[in-house]
Amino acid sequence: MRKKEGNYESRARGKSRSFRRRCIILVKEKKARFYILRRCVIMLVCWSEP
Repeated sequence: MRKKEGNYESRARGKSRSFRRRCIILVKEKKARFYILRRCVIMLVCWSEP
């Protein structure tokens, strides 16, 4: 019985780690997209025809 409880706990920890990892990856993607979008907007705002 004790071994099964430990196995469940390690699985629960693994799930929380994978969930955290997925969240970190999503945040990094959103940051990158926001950075690119911001650079494009700045470029369009600052761009003027000669």
